[in-house]
Amino acid sequence: MSTIPGLQGSLFDQGDEIGLGPLPGLRRTVLGAGAWVDHLPGWLSGADLLFERLAEDVPWHAERRQMYEREVDVPRLLAFYGEGEPLPHPVLVEARAALTRHYAAELGEPFTTAGLCLYRDGRDSVAWHGDRIGRSATEDTMVAILSVGDPRDLVLRPHGGGPTLLRLPLGHGDLVVMGGSCQRTMEHAIPKSRRAVGPRISIQYRPRGVG
Repeated sequence: MSTIPGLQGSLFDQGDEIGLGPLPGLRRTVLGAGAWVDHLPGWLSGADLLFERLAEDVPWHAERRQMYEREVDVPRLLAFYGEGEPLPHPVLVEARAALTRHYAAELGEPFTTAGLCLYRDGRDSVAWHGDRIGRSATEDTMVAILSVGDPRDLVLRPHGGGPTLLRLPLGHGDLVVMGGSCQRTMEHAIPKSRRAVGPRISIQYRPRGVG
């Protein structure tokens, strides 16, 4: 069980070794308009242990952003590792390499960067958006997300609003990959939760020039 306050360890992942499973178990959901999402629950074993390591070792920082006429706190803590920068745990390097190999035919380029987010409780969130900075504004691409810690819902809807097309609870080593036109034609979010939820860390892998 995790020693990080607030984290409810998974009953199915109490091992003391951190490792990755096979990727052929990924299941794809086609959302339409060229967008799709792959999902693999529990790809990473030892996820609670990895959460502890990242929570302690990553240089987390808070950010403030301009919202209309005032500056507000970003409701989560952040860290970013650019191309060529050492990642905070060897399994994150292994995961990036495994994803690059698995999607080589579809993506045609490696995953290079890793952005990390720490959601401290249910008040931390991400509003509806698409990762449209850089090439993802005009090109099909992929964003892969590995999650550790307590599950939080990832929701997707069409760009500009509409019904929720997909809702996935992500945590405890789950993997999701948003591909095709997903960043342009869809929006995704991590909504606030009124339930008592513990902390979660997401690791987002992107190719060069995709934000």
